[in-house]
Amino acid sequence: MAEHRHLFPIVKMSEVFGVSRSGYYSWMSREPSDRAKENRRLKRRIKQVWLDSGKTYGSPRIHQQLLRDGETASRPRVARLMKKEGIQSQIRPKWVATTDSEHQLPVAPNRLDQEFTAGRLGQVWVSDITYIPSSQGWMYLTTIMDLADRQILGWSFSEGMSAGETIIPAWKEAIRQRPPQEELIFHSDRGIQYACEEFSKLLDARPLVRQSMSRKGNCWDNAPAESFFKTFKAELPIEPTRYRYDKLRGVIFNFIEIWYNRQRLHSTLDYRTPAEMQDYLTQQQELAA
Repeated sequence: MAEHRHLFPIVKMSEVFGVSRSGYYSWMSREPSDRAKENRRLKRRIKQVWLDSGKTYGSPRIHQQLLRDGETASRPRVARLMKKEGIQSQIRPKWVATTDSEHQLPVAPNRLDQEFTAGRLGQVWVSDITYIPSSQGWMYLTTIMDLADRQILGWSFSEGMSAGETIIPAWKEAIRQRPPQEELIFHSDRGIQYACEEFSKLLDARPLVRQSMSRKGNCWDNAPAESFFKTFKAELPIEPTRYRYDKLRGVIFNFIEIWYNRQRLHSTLDYRTPAEMQDYLTQQQELAA
C-alpha cells in the first residue's frame, strides 16, 4: 500500500481526477450508505439459503425462500447480488435411467394420457425406477409420487431390480402412508416390474386402483416421475459412485423424507413444499366434505 502511495501521491491523483484533497479524505472516511449495508446483509442471507439448499437453488427459489423469510428484495436484485458473489445453482449431469419393457406380459392402457394435474390427494400416483451408480456397482431407486402434492409417498433402494425389491416395497409403503379412499390411477412405464403377476395381484386386491402405463418408448407420458429423478440426480449432495449401499441409503432417506418432501420449494406447487401442499389440500377436502 505504501508503494502505491509513493507512485500515485494524493496531490497528483487529486489533480488528475479534479477533486480536492479534503474531498478525497472525506470520501475515504464516509460510512457505507444504507443501500450498501443492506446489500451486504442481503448477500449473507442469499448465501445461507444457497448453502442450506446444498448449493442447488438458483435465483427463482432463493428469491421465493427470502420472501417466505420476510425479505422484500426483488428477484432481479437477488439475481444481481448472486452474480456479484459468484453464487449459482450447482447441478450434476444426469445418469442413465431406464427399465426393461421388452417383455410379453400384459400392459395396461394409458389412462393418465399426460394429464399431470390432480385436484385431490390420492387421485393419481406415478412411479418409476432409476439406476444409481455406487462403489458396489448399480443400485436401483424406485419411487411413487402423488401428483396432487408431488410428495414421494413410497420408495425403495435396492441392490437388485426384481419387483420384490423395487416396486412392491415402495407400493406397500405408499399404501401405508396414504390408503386409497376413492378411485386412484396408478401410472408407470411398461417395465417388467410393473407388468409382472406378483405386482398385478397387489393392484387387483385394491378395487379402487386402476393401473395405467405409458405408451411404448414415450418418456413424456411419465414426465413428473422423470422430473423427480432429474432433480434427485442433480441435487443429491454427494457423488454416489464413491459410496456403498448403506451410506447411499441414508443420504437418499435424508434427501427424500427431509429435504424434498418437507423443505424444498416446488415451482409446480406455486413454491410450496409438498408437505405444505398436503396440508392445504387436506384442509380443502375437509371443507368440501
